[in-house]
Amino acid sequence: MSYSFDVLWLSASPSLKYFDQLLLRNLSKYLNIARWEYRQTKDEASSIDKAVALLYDCVQSCDRPVHLVGHGISGIVGLIFARQYPQQVQSLTLLAVAAQPATTWHTHYYIQRQLLPITREQVLVNTVRSLFGNKHHYSTKKLAIALERDLEESPSVHSLFRLANLPKGDVSVPLMVCGSKTDPVVHPPVLHEWLTWLKPEDKLWECPAGYHFFHHFYPQLVGKQILHFWQLNHPQLLPKIVNS
Repeated sequence: MSYSFDVLWLSASPSLKYFDQLLLRNLSKYLNIARWEYRQTKDEASSIDKAVALLYDCVQSCDRPVHLVGHGISGIVGLIFARQYPQQVQSLTLLAVAAQPATTWHTHYYIQRQLLPITREQVLVNTVRSLFGNKHHYSTKKLAIALERDLEESPSVHSLFRLANLPKGDVSVPLMVCGSKTDPVVHPPVLHEWLTWLKPEDKLWECPAGYHFFHHFYPQLVGKQILHFWQLNHPQLLPKIVNS
């Protein structure tokens, strides 16, 4: 069976997928978007390679190469996939993904666990405040629970015993990298390391605020930038340019 859609949204952090919904809703006004989800169980070893293999099974069933979009660890899965299977990808859009792809909020969590004499629960609360700031309208406890689940369900390369790195570099397909000026994880100096790898058709864009989940707090602004990127590289994808 083959599937037909324009964009595949990657979700390798199912406990945090709520924060993708507003941007997905915005983009879905213009394009046919499907969502791919990966969730590992507590009995499975954390493996990005397994997630990439399962994504390949999905994408090879499509009737044409697709545009991939992913935030955080989901974007890392997309990045590795695009490097291994560029013929399957029209473009890649990364949200809050560093040039050193292994730099995630998990990195900051495990560093705190190693260095600070505080409980796991307190580290999670500190992480909520760092990732979302002080102006969010959500329960800190619920956000901490969602982050705790993400540590168990997403294919992170890190653990309490070891922090890992992943290969740096570019991809052969058109690439857009989005970040936030207030992201404590992929902060501007870390984000700007991508400039070494960008091709002429690639784009790096920074949201003025929004912390790590800036696409949730500014879905229209982020969506407009992504649509412009797709329009520039694949004008046949959109019937008309979204006005600035």
